[in-house]
This record gives sequence, structure tokens and C-alpha cells, in this order.
Amino acid sequence: MRGLLINFSYLISAIFFIFGLKLLSSPISAKKGNLISAIGMLIAIVATLVSKEIVDYTWIIAGLLIGTLIGIYIAKKIQMTQMPQMVALLNGFGGFASLLVGFSIYYYDMNISSFTASTIFLSILIGGVTFTGSLIAWAKLSEKIAGKPLLFKGQRLLNSLILISTIVFGIIYSISPSTTYTYLLLIIILSNILGVLVVIPIGGADMPVVISLLNSYSGIAACASGFVIQNNVLIVSGALVGASGIVLTSIMCKAMNRSLVNVLFSGFGSNTTKIKEGEKKEAKSAIAKDAYFVLEAAKSIVIVPGYGLAVAQAQHVVKELSDLLENNGAEVKFAIHPVAGRMPGHMNVLLAEADVPYDKLVEMDDINRTIDTVDVCIVIGANDVVNPSARDDETSSIYGMPIIEVDKAKNVFVLKRSMASGFAGIENPLFFKENTTMIFGDAKKTIQNIIEEF
Repeated sequence: MRGLLINFSYLISAIFFIFGLKLLSSPISAKKGNLISAIGMLIAIVATLVSKEIVDYTWIIAGLLIGTLIGIYIAKKIQMTQMPQMVALLNGFGGFASLLVGFSIYYYDMNISSFTASTIFLSILIGGVTFTGSLIAWAKLSEKIAGKPLLFKGQRLLNSLILISTIVFGIIYSISPSTTYTYLLLIIILSNILGVLVVIPIGGADMPVVISLLNSYSGIAACASGFVIQNNVLIVSGALVGASGIVLTSIMCKAMNRSLVNVLFSGFGSNTTKIKEGEKKEAKSAIAKDAYFVLEAAKSIVIVPGYGLAVAQAQHVVKELSDLLENNGAEVKFAIHPVAGRMPGHMNVLLAEADVPYDKLVEMDDINRTIDTVDVCIVIGANDVVNPSARDDETSSIYGMPIIEVDKAKNVFVLKRSMASGFAGIENPLFFKENTTMIFGDAKKTIQNIIEEF
């Protein structure tokens, strides 16, 4: 009877996870989806504790309290600009937890079956790659190390040799786990080295893809850990995270018109592309008062947010400006590129924080159909996702990447601190277009100045 009740609780948890994941697909219902998923996890934890003969709860309670305090601190203190690197760290900790689970099961009982040993091998391999790979992603995103791809001769060969060696050691370990403890230690070392080597050649422009891929890895590692400890709900939840991460990775790649292999191995961003001198013209610049006169007369306005919006913490003043423009009789929309920012959905979350209505957020394909009728496009901190080179210059490294075609609007205001290139390291011809005007300075202050004019 007890076992039946435990399994029923796991089933309820799995249903909560799936339903919560469904609700996470929309910003309108995401908060509710988070809560439902959290309740499902609580049910799973309680059921697991009840199912085990636990003599001392001291460490469990201590871990619960410490984890809760850390979670509250993160929720309260971490800024939106730090969210991508925070997500990278959380992915890494998930992978490290799977590695520790696999190792601890073997360490306390080496007389295990070959099947259990193979699942331990997978949880350690994937967990180790996820852990150190996520640390490198965190370091790049937080600018602790250079965001550009780090390439060296024979890199792919070295990665291949390490992966093949790890798999060979894993097979040897799985065949005879009781006598191959040293091989497991080698697997731990090599998997962590591999995690570093597979992420360092990836540039900052591809970080949204890397984060979603590492998220998938952490789920797969958790799923493997579920087989190790024979826990059905961990298998289900890990599979859900792994599958959703793969789907999201596919969406990100499609949004850049690149394959996953190209993202992982091309070293994108290691070479910068310059605008040809014959094509380069003088960029026009203006001040907030000049922009006000144009915006005051405009009837249709599209705002394109990028990572610079997050850096300037300008989301709230952007919402205030959009309200003023609407009160002035203009139609205001927000055009969202799938890979804008440094993690999937970064701009959606940022604007939701400022209470921008979700129905005002328009996807790239939809806005491009009517963008030539728009009076003014305001580009705030975006660069590569509005670069016309992706459409017009076959020699550009981003050629073929779908963009928000703001250059087709009647007027374009680009809010930037300088003329510097974006994550991809490519100069942007948009800045030199006849219909483009640059407004230099901190985006938040610039928008505040425009609001004061209104």
C-alpha cells in the first residue's frame, strides 16, 4: 500500500511538471506554471523522503535551509543584466549534482550491475561537461574572461580524442565496475576538461544557444541519475528538461539560420567584418529634443530592445515612454528577435518586469511584414539582430541570419553608447543609412530626456 501511494505521488508530480511546463510557454501564464511545477517538486521530495528509511534528517534539513536562503538571495538581489550568467550557473550546479549522485552511489557500493554502472558513467560524463561548460559560459557572460572564441590548432582533434577516451574508459568501467575505480576517476577528470574545451571556442553572440543547450544537458544528466537511484520522477523531470532544452536550442539555431554544428565548432566571432570604405558614410547623430519632434508626429512606432536595454536598466522608462506615445495617438509595438540579449527569452522577461502588455510584443516574422509602413523604429541596445549585412552582404559572417528589418522603416533612431560592434564583432551598415539617426549616451538617460520633452 505504501509503495502504491509513493508511485501515485510521483505520477501527480509528473503531471504537475508537464502542466507547469505547458504554462511556461506563455509569459501570461508563466508565473502560474512556475508555482505548479514547484508544488510538483515539493510532492516529489516529500514522497521520496517518506519512501526511504532515513535515520537522521540533520543534513537534509540543513541543505533545505541553506538552499532556500540562497534561492531567496538570488531572487531578490540578482539584476536582470546578471540573469543569463545566473541561469548558466544554475545549469552547471544541476550537472554537478548529477555527477555527485552518480559518484556517491558507486563509492558506497562498488558491487553494482553493469547497467547501473553505465548509467553512473552517463550521469558523470554529461554532468561533468555541463558543470565546467556552464562555468565557462558564466565567466564569458560576466566578462570574467574574454567573450570572443578561443581557438587553437588541433582543437577539434583534441576534443575528439578526449571524448573517445572517455567513452572507452566508460565501457571498461561498465563491464567490471567493482575493479575499475581508477577509470571512473579518469572519466570525472576528462568530462570536466571536455566541458571547458567545448565552450571556449563559442563566442558571445552564440550564448543564447549555449545556455539552452547546457540546460538540456543538465536535464539529461538528471535523467541518467534517475536511472542510477531508480527514481521514476527524477527520470521524468530530467527527460522533460532535456527535451525542452533541445527544442529551444533548435528554435535558437533556426532564428540564426545556422546549424548546431556550426554554432559549436565554427568559432563564430573570432574574425571581425569591416564595412567597405566605399560603402561607409558619415553617421548622423541627434539629441533627445530632435527625436522628440519626430516621435511627437509619428502615428506608428516600433521599439526593438537588445542587451543594451538590460545593461542600462531602461525597461521601466521605455514603458513610460510607450504610454506617453500611445496617449499622444501613436500605435506602439515591441519587436522581439528570438536571440536578442544573452539568453532565450531575455527581452520578454525584461519587458514583463516593466509590465509591458504581452500583446504588444510582436515576433520578428510578423513585424517584418509591415515594417516598411512604420513611421519610427527605436533600436535600444540591439545590434546584430538588426544588421542589414545579414540580408545584403554575402561575404558577411552573419549572412542568411534572419533579422528585424528596421532599415526599411521611414525613420530609425539607434540608442547606443558608441559606434562599437555587437557580440558578433561585425560593423553595422544600419548606422550609416539615410533614414538612421544615432543618439549616443546611456539609453535610460536618453529616454528620460525624451520623456521630459513630452
